Amino acid sequence: MHDLTIEKGRIKINLKAILIGNDLCIIISGGDSPHIGSVTLSIPRPSLSDFKKRSATTSILNLVGHKDDEAARYVSHAISSKLNKNVVTTCGIHIDNITAEEITIIMDILKELTNMLLSKLSN
Repeated sequence: MHDLTIEKGRIKINLKAILIGNDLCIIISGGDSPHIGSVTLSIPRPSLSDFKKRSATTSILNLVGHKDDEAARYVSHAISSKLNKNVVTTCGIHIDNITAEEITIIMDILKELTNMLLSKLSN
């Protein structure tokens, strides 16, 4: 299992990744009230625009009233495409009175965590 955390200001995001055979399960949580807000499944496939490249098809289940789907989709899709693995991601980040700037910071943190995980799993 890989357990990664990044904290910037009042935003703290944790990513756990568990290999299940050749598949990967990722749990992203953080903020004032971690929860399950969205679940994604990414399945690797050849890119539709260039069959020499790999992409993924990502399906999303979102709980009503939650906006974690963009974050979960980004991580799931990126990792599935790069590692050629089926990836399930659950994501729940809640920060009271979040600002637009903090939403941008969350996505930057998730990109950093994704790159960290890719580096660890590519070795």
